[in-house]
Amino acid sequence: MVYNVGIKEKIARLKKQKNAVILAHYYQDEAIQEIADYVGDSLGLSQKAAATKADIIVFAGVHFMAETAKILNPEKKVVLPDMTAGCSLADSCPPDAFRKLKEAHPDHTVITYVNCSAEIKAMTDIVCTSSNALKIVNSIPENQPILFAPDKNLGKYIIKETGRDMVLWDGSCIVHEAFCIDKLLDLYKKHPGAVIIAHPESEEHILKTARYIGSTAGMIQYVKDHPDSTFIVATEVGILHKMKEEVPEAVLIPAPVEEDNTCACSECGYMKVNTLQKLYNCLEKESPSIEVDPVIRERALLPIQRMLTLSK
Repeated sequence: MVYNVGIKEKIARLKKQKNAVILAHYYQDEAIQEIADYVGDSLGLSQKAAATKADIIVFAGVHFMAETAKILNPEKKVVLPDMTAGCSLADSCPPDAFRKLKEAHPDHTVITYVNCSAEIKAMTDIVCTSSNALKIVNSIPENQPILFAPDKNLGKYIIKETGRDMVLWDGSCIVHEAFCIDKLLDLYKKHPGAVIIAHPESEEHILKTARYIGSTAGMIQYVKDHPDSTFIVATEVGILHKMKEEVPEAVLIPAPVEEDNTCACSECGYMKVNTLQKLYNCLEKESPSIEVDPVIRERALLPIQRMLTLSK
């Protein structure tokens, strides 16, 4: 998508006037990534949100990410370009249902993936991201049972890597479950020297094909460490922009999805509802603004802070 250069200049001018910072996820539109002050994964974005001195945080991502920034910065204004930027994984874990599962396992330490609502985080002992999930789980004593939510695929990957027997919430990300194993194997036959890299939210049969499994930031670092390779990338296609920017000599091929998908690669429709125009509008109007109930915010803050402390 081609944007008028003028809107980028307007955003830069407004950002300076209002002492604002733009935080963007790797899955955002290329134009948004290019104008952002920081582009990263959930862990990096949380760390930047916690450390920022800006008065306004423009969060170019999805709702739970902006909500996390607000939990960390109750005194700051946090705006999201489009309030419909949700998350299928977060939606798969409604608070009332999760509360019942937690009550059924009262002796379990509750670890939740950051891709969940503030209400879920408020019922959590410690939050994790795909960057630090193994470290967070390994920080819990081996004799302490764990309840993990909401992503069952990430949970299964953690169980395999750590040997821990965790109770898993039955949730998943539609973007990472869209990959087609048969088409992936056919693609690999056409590129037999390619390295398959995958996000741990992908299904187990996809992860079995991967030489490297990791977070979005981890995948980018892996490509940087092996710049002369060809990669088949099994995560949301938006990551390829940063990969190409960081490692222009690498050959990058998005992992294929099912035939009935309108795209040959896996795109998150929620991430893509944000646009440069909407970003400008929300910065200009300082709306829509993210708000979190003070009681929920206080309860959700502690598990997030525990994660950030362990991730230093």
